[in-house]
Amino acid sequence: MTFVNWLKRHLVVIAGLCTLAYLVLPNVVVTVFSFNNPKGRFNYEWQEFSTAAWKDPCGVSGLCESLSLSLQIALWAMLGATLLGTMIAFALVRYRFRARGAVNSLIFLPMAMPEVVMAASLLTLFLNMGAQLGFWTILIAHIMFCLSFVVVAVKARVMSMDPRLEQAAQDLYAGPFQTFVRVTLPIAAPGIAAGALLAFALSFDDFIITNFNAGSTVTFPMFVWGSAQRGTPVQINVIGTAMFVVAVLLVLVSMAIGNRRRRQKA
Repeated sequence: MTFVNWLKRHLVVIAGLCTLAYLVLPNVVVTVFSFNNPKGRFNYEWQEFSTAAWKDPCGVSGLCESLSLSLQIALWAMLGATLLGTMIAFALVRYRFRARGAVNSLIFLPMAMPEVVMAASLLTLFLNMGAQLGFWTILIAHIMFCLSFVVVAVKARVMSMDPRLEQAAQDLYAGPFQTFVRVTLPIAAPGIAAGALLAFALSFDDFIITNFNAGSTVTFPMFVWGSAQRGTPVQINVIGTAMFVVAVLLVLVSMAIGNRRRRQKA
């Protein structure tokens, strides 16, 4: 009975740790196999420890070029989606206009619609317009499907804002621009940052929509998919591990800054 009672008290913690382990396990496998020295073309079985791939991460032709292209697209898509999504979120929360309900519903369509349907629709649109498939068609497509996620993130933050803070700033003779920069924007910043990071991750990781609208352009996810048909180079695991480490470090830094600010306020 003692063990059963202990299990009941710690069931939530155990379930959380098991879930975390399940989520982290693929990243651990990728990290381990980034130090592998496979004998054949495929990096699926452990052979021997080696740091050769880490010493030459761009040793595979086209890998770093596709990575650079994906980072550029993700960055521009993040900026475009964040700018447009923030303005749309403020308009939907702060203003009343015709078709506001319809716009609210349309915002969720890219999130609910299967990616292959959106990809085929965008491809049809670009072909009918006579657009040349490549960097710009990928960027436009990414901004379109990232926009919804930014709007949802920023909208949730704006809806929770206390309008009395902005009214207090206006009572203290702050103009509209000064109120927005010093009061509204800092309060909405966490939602905007969350939407921007989500847009960057979704854009960088996308394969289906990109594959339909890329033409001869090869992004990093497309390079990984193509390499898997011929043989998986260890350098792909190296890039994946490096990106995972960078993401974890960013989260840790963000948490440290947040904790420091809370201690200063206390």
